[in-house]
Amino acid sequence: MLTRRSLARLAGAAVIALSTALPALAEPIVIKFSHVVAPDTPKGKGAEKFKELAEAYTNGAVKVEVYPNSQLYKDKEELEALQLGAVQMLAPSLAKFGPLGVQQFELFDLPFLMGSYDDLRKITDGEVGKGLLAKLQDKGITGLAYWDNGFKIMSANSPLHVPDDFLGLKMRIQSSKILEAEMQALGAVPQVMAFSEVYQALQTGVVDGTENPPSNMYTQKMNEVQKHATLSNHGYLGYAVIVNKAFWDGLPEDVRANLDKAMAEATVYANSIAKEENDKALEAMKAAGTTEFHELTDEERAEWVAALKPVHEQMADRIGADLIQQVYTALGTN
Repeated sequence: MLTRRSLARLAGAAVIALSTALPALAEPIVIKFSHVVAPDTPKGKGAEKFKELAEAYTNGAVKVEVYPNSQLYKDKEELEALQLGAVQMLAPSLAKFGPLGVQQFELFDLPFLMGSYDDLRKITDGEVGKGLLAKLQDKGITGLAYWDNGFKIMSANSPLHVPDDFLGLKMRIQSSKILEAEMQALGAVPQVMAFSEVYQALQTGVVDGTENPPSNMYTQKMNEVQKHATLSNHGYLGYAVIVNKAFWDGLPEDVRANLDKAMAEATVYANSIAKEENDKALEAMKAAGTTEFHELTDEERAEWVAALKPVHEQMADRIGADLIQQVYTALGTN
């Protein structure tokens, strides 16, 4: 006859046997997604959409941690952090790849190269875009997608109507030889600076002005410290969503497939809201009344184009004359 003590002993043994028979629940795969802009920008919202979809499609096997506003790394640090595996995913602006030796991405910085989002899709979804992402493989990076921000406007504390208005102004830029040449062509003094430091630099007069899509300007409150802005749409700011190659290649095939699906859908979402977000930001800044916005006349635009188009030829050796011609051909502009 089983005593109360022996029953308890058997029950305990059964629990132990059951616990050893069941496999231990695996910890979720963590993807740290770091970026330098605010959560309510097109990139910030795209990152959150990817997190939502990735976790849903993998049934929780993947956990995406999004770190906006340079919480983990500033502009110059994040690519090295990705290569070292300290973070798994980034969406740096396309100007950031020059220091890695993939300066062909600076193609997107050429002023007055593309005039519309339709032009962009011809490049990012076509052979040029695919070829550029492939160049990252040798750097330990896998390129997944292109995300739009938008077309840039110029801002300063003085009116910027014609190229001569830039003479001597200290203008903040990202680290890009193309953007250096752009500002020099306008007679300005380019100042490379981390995005997270721009507001204070504008506020204290360390720099006089900068260039940004409206959404970046508004979410960083730069309109509060810039009296004038010109709706030049002279250049494009976009991002490449990238992952650490070793991490990506090491994922289970089914997990990677679901993450690819999540990224494809997040990309459609991010790009669909980019223009809308920039339009809203521009209207909000106009309503705030702290910045006077100027629309270029046809004559003024012609002066800007005449001053900046020579940068294409000047930078051909750096980017590749054949690559620039490939873009011209794809867009039917040359």
